[in-house]
Amino acid sequence: MNGSLEKDPMLELFVFETLELISQLENIALNSEEANTIESQINEVFRIVHTIKSSAAMMNFENIASLSHSMEDVFYYIRENHPENVDYSALADIVLRSTDFIKNEVNQIQTGNNPNRDASAIVQEINEFLSFLKNENGLSNKNTSLSKKENNEVYGATGENRFKALIFFEDDCQMENIRAFNVLHNLEKAADIISYSPKDIIENQGSAEVIRKSGFDIEFSTDLCIDDVKTILSDTIFLKDLKLETISTAEIIKADHSSKEKSDSNGENSKSTIKQSMISVNVSKLDRLMDLVGELVISQAMVIQNPELEGLALNSFNKASSQLQKVTNELQDAVMSIRMVPLSVTFQKMHRIVRDMGKRLNKEVKLEIIGEETEVDKNIIEHLSDPLIHLARNAVDHGIEPAQERANKGKPTAGKITLEARNEGGDVWIIVRDDGKGLDRKSILQKARQRGILNKPENELTDREIYSYIFLPGFSTNEEVTEFSGRGVGMDVVNKNIEEIGGTVQIDSSPGIGTTISIKIPLTLAIMDGMKVRVGKSIYIIPITSIKESFKVQESTVIRDEANNSEMIMIRGDCCPVLRLHEFFKVKPDTTNLEEGIIVVVENESTVMCLFADELMGVQQVVVKALPRYIKKVNGISGCTVMGNGSVSLIIDVSGLINSS
Repeated sequence: MNGSLEKDPMLELFVFETLELISQLENIALNSEEANTIESQINEVFRIVHTIKSSAAMMNFENIASLSHSMEDVFYYIRENHPENVDYSALADIVLRSTDFIKNEVNQIQTGNNPNRDASAIVQEINEFLSFLKNENGLSNKNTSLSKKENNEVYGATGENRFKALIFFEDDCQMENIRAFNVLHNLEKAADIISYSPKDIIENQGSAEVIRKSGFDIEFSTDLCIDDVKTILSDTIFLKDLKLETISTAEIIKADHSSKEKSDSNGENSKSTIKQSMISVNVSKLDRLMDLVGELVISQAMVIQNPELEGLALNSFNKASSQLQKVTNELQDAVMSIRMVPLSVTFQKMHRIVRDMGKRLNKEVKLEIIGEETEVDKNIIEHLSDPLIHLARNAVDHGIEPAQERANKGKPTAGKITLEARNEGGDVWIIVRDDGKGLDRKSILQKARQRGILNKPENELTDREIYSYIFLPGFSTNEEVTEFSGRGVGMDVVNKNIEEIGGTVQIDSSPGIGTTISIKIPLTLAIMDGMKVRVGKSIYIIPITSIKESFKVQESTVIRDEANNSEMIMIRGDCCPVLRLHEFFKVKPDTTNLEEGIIVVVENESTVMCLFADELMGVQQVVVKALPRYIKKVNGISGCTVMGNGSVSLIIDVSGLINSS
């Protein structure tokens, strides 16, 4: 297969939609296995599998189409016969193996190769499962295969109600003719298609342009009422506008009030319009938009803070600049909200990880998800998948005990892993908690001692500091290398990925009770509110979310420890250490007298520190830029930003400052 997805929008759309549908199918399969039923979602499953089959057939991916067709046979049988004896665990195994096959083939498409792997082994397995299902439920002679020839006999219905639908798809959605074909296939499940226009939607590629301009017109009959028909048609992906018209009916059908159906005084045609306000946008376009907004924020600061304007009475300019700042802030908020996506998709993937690991290790494990609606920036989510996979695997492998061992301890035989997300200020906390055996403090300490990585006397190490050793590269307490652990790379990946997005990881564990791993990440990496502080001629930015307060210090509240060369300030009865920024960053200050400068109190993970600077210069919204690659990572610095006068200021990493000092 030549070319890339960018050059073939039909392929790009097929890949996008298929991966979305596969993800939905996997979640339903896992839920049905846990609930031991699929009755409530059987229609949704059937729709998903049928759509994958139709799309694959249109793109001539025969192996995906044949595999989907076999799955469709199974779910059709379940839907039509409601069998009592169904092994939902075995059904989930088959569905997940099928989705894995399809995902691998889609990956081949993405890399420009032909998806031509042989699906016959999985197809045979599905057929054997279907035969077993029929025998178990005494319906072995009933034909439930959905061949192309039989589709009309199975789905077609000589309906008493006749409708006419005119469908318009979203602008620039591409593949309008194939989308129209999928509408026909979905509608055939519950209606007799009388006619449609244009007729040559598959043979003639030019029909896509006709549909784009004039819409896709369908006339059909069915026993369904107008509300049910609207439900079927409004499920069309990238639907922009739907006009549904009753041509003839055996009874007066009243649509719900939201459809805004209109009827004339002669009882003629009733019409309703449905609009779908969702649109899919390439992520690269959002990234470009975010970059432009960032440049706009910088340009605005360069205009408003232009040194040539100092001392001038410019009332009209000040009013205009205030309005510009207001509009820019609103634009930035709007773009940021577009980039924010819920963690639900990432979290739901963990169901599959936990389920598969539990089966392979013969452990009973349940996953609880809390706060999956929490939203973070799209770029941050991309860095979270691998860490969460490693943490989930570790929890099942190292944390959760076998059922018998748990029973001996008086625990429920099924272990529990909780995945939780919540907002806290400008950060998001993601917590992975298990009720397993906990971390072995002595074993970790012994391994650290053997490797010579202890950085302070053992009696001064806190439990959290000892547990943090498992994040070091190559660190593992497992003596044997297994399929899942023993190489010491998993937790290193977690720490590295989280650090890349400006996050931190901490571990708490109790023997016999379980382990909690907490990840703190910023909501976004793009734009932040910061406090400007001056140290000599240098300007630094401190994230507003890290600042507790600022004040002028009095000599009476300063405590000096000459032996350790340290300073502390008493704040409402608590001693807080002082960090002189000019000493840490090795710059020349205006003053070294604490009383003449300013104290900024910052906090990270319940640790408080007083930062000493020359002057507080006010709050400013800044665009976060990564440090150039040729500059090695600097402790206490998370990035840089361009100021209004064109100079570059460094953004302080409060967590790094506290840890380094």
